[in-house]
Amino acid sequence: MNKNPSSGMIEVQDLSVRYGDFVAVKGVSFSVAAGETFGLVGESGSGKSTILQALAGLADDWSGSMSVDGLALVAGARRSLAFRKHLQMVFQDPYGSLHPHQTVDQILSSPARIHGFGSIDRRIAEVMEAVGLGPQFRFRLPHQLSGGQRQRVAIARALIVEPKVLLLDEPTSALDASVQAEILNLLVTLRHERGLTYLLVTHDLSVVAYLCDRLAVMEKGSFVETQPIEALETGAFDQDYTRRLFAAAAR
Repeated sequence: MNKNPSSGMIEVQDLSVRYGDFVAVKGVSFSVAAGETFGLVGESGSGKSTILQALAGLADDWSGSMSVDGLALVAGARRSLAFRKHLQMVFQDPYGSLHPHQTVDQILSSPARIHGFGSIDRRIAEVMEAVGLGPQFRFRLPHQLSGGQRQRVAIARALIVEPKVLLLDEPTSALDASVQAEILNLLVTLRHERGLTYLLVTHDLSVVAYLCDRLAVMEKGSFVETQPIEALETGAFDQDYTRRLFAAAAR
């Protein structure tokens, strides 16, 4: 992985991703500026999450070019610690993404140690406070937490290595409405306080409207169009597919 100059925090050019003979993403290109939240929307199976997986190193068979903060990625190569420190992922299911037999303390201390951070006790206390979890939660297991508390732990685990980019894969869809609002508010606060860049996948247009600066609409592995978030209010889309998608979601 080489450091290259880049105009965006995330740069993706002509990305295609395969799973065997199936091409899940087809020649997608986009750039995400530092501090921006860029949303990927579209029907199930359109390739949204596959883009996140490719960036995170969870999909190896890809072509094109990708970089994060100027660090260029190599297809099939293991992500370095330096890269994984730059970019972290928050998954849809906060229970499935946490080790069921590890306490919150263990879940948070492990990545901090792997990345060579010192003062781990202080770091854990600080990141728990940052995500709204009191010290009483530190030695609980995931099954002893609510869904919202588990997602806060997942966010804290990502933040503890001080990343610049968070990949958010449907981060609130497994939560009830009131808890969704709390997590969205937390993500907005963290973005501003820490200067984070977000790449978000979601089906929920209200989440897109609340979090995103721009959005890209996907269909069958390709980008249909990219628009500023104001297009959600004005309906100023270029393509019939996008207009049909958003009309259906508004019903």
